[in-house]
Amino acid sequence: MLYRIEGIVIRSMDYGEGNKIITLCTKSHGKVGVLVRGAKKVRSRHGAATQLFTFGEYVFFRGMGSIGTLNACEITEPNHTLREQLHLAAYASYVVELVDRALQDEESGGAMFDQLLAYMRAIREGKDAQVTTHIFEMKLCQAVGVAPSVDSCVVCGRTDELTGFGWRLGGAICSRCRPREHGRYVCSGNILKLMQVFIKTDLRRLGDITLKQETKLQLRDCMRGYMDTHIGVRCKSLQFLEQMEKYDLAPLPSMTEKEAEEQEGNGGD
Repeated sequence: MLYRIEGIVIRSMDYGEGNKIITLCTKSHGKVGVLVRGAKKVRSRHGAATQLFTFGEYVFFRGMGSIGTLNACEITEPNHTLREQLHLAAYASYVVELVDRALQDEESGGAMFDQLLAYMRAIREGKDAQVTTHIFEMKLCQAVGVAPSVDSCVVCGRTDELTGFGWRLGGAICSRCRPREHGRYVCSGNILKLMQVFIKTDLRRLGDITLKQETKLQLRDCMRGYMDTHIGVRCKSLQFLEQMEKYDLAPLPSMTEKEAEEQEGNGGD
């Protein structure tokens, strides 16, 4: 059967001497594997279609229960920038690996496809890559059913006197229940406010986001802890991302203290 599907390349690997197998995240067919014959050859007309992060329309033939074989591809967004800039490549590689690990073959992937496409456009256009990645992590948590409780205490359910975010317990914590979470696992009320914004944010309508460095570091620690605890998938690409952050290969943008406080005051949106 012949398929014509819009897809984003979330994995690309060599197969045999001159071929590649790509994994596409699609809106209509979830995660799909496609064999691209001769893709490694210098003059291959399909070489560009196998590059990570490429978004295009893929035409392939697939028999019952077999992997597809590419016939043609029209590239819509090559996303060269995401591969050429080190820090963008690191964040985008982590995100597509998350999607690859989260989606099952043929599983409906409409929501993930839309958010992934919007994510790549956002960081390509200059949105803060770290913060945008954390928003995408929240979208993925919602998609797989492990989103944190941010509007009520995760322990007792009360909605008032929320004082912080406990990433081990998985959500907001009120003043009465705060002792139930170890201090090292509790983030400040400012981080909770950001979480409340993130869970309602659609990446397709993302505005400019600017946070001061201290807040970004707290947010990073909180989201990494939450993802490790509740998703339980340690992506290989995350190791490189952490090394890049360790050696400051992606410097954080500077801003005045007043601007930072105003930005945090409205939730960073």
